[in-house]
Amino acid sequence: MPASNDDATPEPPFPDSRNVLESDCRRCPALAEDRNCISWGTGPLDADVLVVGEAPGSGNPDADRWKGGNWTGKAYTSRHSGRRIRGMLERVGHDERSYYTNAVKCFPASEEDPTSNREPTDEERANCRAHLATEVETLEPDVVLATGKHATKSVLAAEGRGLDGFIDSVLEPVRCETLDTWLVPILHPSYQDVWIVRMGYEPEEYLAEIGATLDELAADGPDA
Repeated sequence: MPASNDDATPEPPFPDSRNVLESDCRRCPALAEDRNCISWGTGPLDADVLVVGEAPGSGNPDADRWKGGNWTGKAYTSRHSGRRIRGMLERVGHDERSYYTNAVKCFPASEEDPTSNREPTDEERANCRAHLATEVETLEPDVVLATGKHATKSVLAAEGRGLDGFIDSVLEPVRCETLDTWLVPILHPSYQDVWIVRMGYEPEEYLAEIGATLDELAADGPDA
């Protein structure tokens, strides 16, 4: 069964599961103008694993359930990336103990096409970093699972550190002393189909490696 299979994908989080930190944050004028709503973190506040994405996509307001964070106000609730990452965590036995958020909480619309994403600016990432730090401080997760290069860079920036090469960092745990947690970078679910093979993994091997790494570092697994 390939890692992209959605058969075991869980239901979207319940409407009251958002962890709202600043109900009408306007630190970034362009993001406040473009968003439909802020995409706050979802999941248990005693989670072992904190899953971090880059930013919500434009989403689909006409979707049955998986509309996306820009419309649900809940991180990782899109049909593609949301379903996939939640399904992956469920398959390795960590979904019920995982919390999902983004490094930037609002949809960054492209100037050329307001229905597509652009990369958040450095200022936007910095403005939102306090929210991410608050989530880490509140949850005290054993592991921060950063999905993609930009999410990884955002977590490292909170440590005052940079990122030299993303692909070489995938599935390589990094101890974050300031945040008091482990950082584990993985491929963003939107791009993993291409890069899994290039990294020498079969899809099931890659998923199993994520599970083994989380088992090793999480509280219920062996000592890290």
